[in-house]
Amino acid sequence: MLFNSVEFLVFFAVVYGLYLVLERRGQNALILVASYIFYGFWDWKFLGLIALSTTVDFVVAQAMEDAPDPLRKRRFLYISLVFNLGLLATFKYAGFFARSFMDAFAALGYSVDLRFAELVLPVGISFYTFQSLSYTIDVYRGKVKAARDPLDFAMFVAFFPQLVAGPIERGSHFLPQVQNPRVVTFDMLREGGWLILFGYFKKVVLADNMVPFTTRIFQQPADVHGLEVLFGVYAFAFQIYGDFSGYSDIARGTAKLLGFDLLYNFRMPYFAVNPSDFWRRWHISLSSWLRDYLYIPLGGNRVSPWLTYRNLMITMVLGGLWHGASYNFVAWGVFHGAILCVHRWLTERRGGVSNDTITPLRVLAFFHVTCLGWLLFGVPQLSSAWLLLRNLFLHFELNGWLILGSVLTFATPVILLDWLQQRSANMLVVKTYPLPVRYGLYAAVFSGILLSGSTGAKQFIYFQF
Repeated sequence: MLFNSVEFLVFFAVVYGLYLVLERRGQNALILVASYIFYGFWDWKFLGLIALSTTVDFVVAQAMEDAPDPLRKRRFLYISLVFNLGLLATFKYAGFFARSFMDAFAALGYSVDLRFAELVLPVGISFYTFQSLSYTIDVYRGKVKAARDPLDFAMFVAFFPQLVAGPIERGSHFLPQVQNPRVVTFDMLREGGWLILFGYFKKVVLADNMVPFTTRIFQQPADVHGLEVLFGVYAFAFQIYGDFSGYSDIARGTAKLLGFDLLYNFRMPYFAVNPSDFWRRWHISLSSWLRDYLYIPLGGNRVSPWLTYRNLMITMVLGGLWHGASYNFVAWGVFHGAILCVHRWLTERRGGVSNDTITPLRVLAFFHVTCLGWLLFGVPQLSSAWLLLRNLFLHFELNGWLILGSVLTFATPVILLDWLQQRSANMLVVKTYPLPVRYGLYAAVFSGILLSGSTGAKQFIYFQF
């Protein structure tokens, strides 16, 4: 069930009507049932995976908390790690390695048939697995108390607004909201309504209108030359931003209407001036997860410079693999690991102080660095990336102006709002405007959706991860 579908609007209206007349425990039961219905619209057969993951981590967390000694506590943590990562590896990576194995034997003239090479990837498995896993790790570290109510924990894992594409919540932030009564205030209704409205704008006006251009450059790389390649990558940069941040806004807005506060997932990422700054702004719930549960346990920057570079590279390569078992995601992770290492090396030469001053030139320069990464991310295979780069520089043509015009037309409202939020250091700067200005802005955004929104419910990009 897609956020940008009539089915979801009807579904949420029914759920919300019932939600408002129930007490906390009844609300939690309703949301849990609604979440399983929501997920079951993709494939009901995978509901068992969520239920199994929930059950294992619910039991393991309590066993860890009750364990009489550190050794037993650690053993229970290993159960959660092996189960969750094993589940993720089976459905997300087994097919990739099986296909690579078959290709290797085919090159030698042998035919090998591994049926599990075509395993279906359950939608959102990376998100809810990391969310549940962070909970058990935090219980082990003593940062979170183990949940004792199975209903509360099941709702924590399966909360439908952020179930399939995040933000990846932490137990310390979200679980207390599940366990305590909620009060939906007028401010929450107003904030939630605005987040949903502008999230839809980002998705159906910005992201979906970029699809024809990005489909052409990534699916037909041999036919794209010169500036059409560059402008097509610009289109993808704003497609993925509008698509993913639009989803996050709708998720946060929907949660606000229900009385919950979800983590921010984006903070004006295209105003970043270096790679470290970018990862403080883009997919924040994943980047902070990788920092807290991978980079820091590896030693972070508390070790020698070379080990720090190693830790950065491991973290980003695994971050790339989190997106999918494909060589282009590995290359994307290596690219971001490399530029983080270079940035850290330059920072150390300046005495350990990072220059995060925002200037138009620095923003524009790093945006193009980010776009090079998006080229690696968006191609179906690495050879297409090389072909596109060759066609950009060796077969240069002054073309693609329609793409640039479309990018500027649809991205300008989003970038303008990001600029206002950056300038004011207020993610809800719209709330500070006088009432006539706010209502005029709401009307303009709604009109933009009606007049320029792409028709048909197109799937969100991050649903495949």
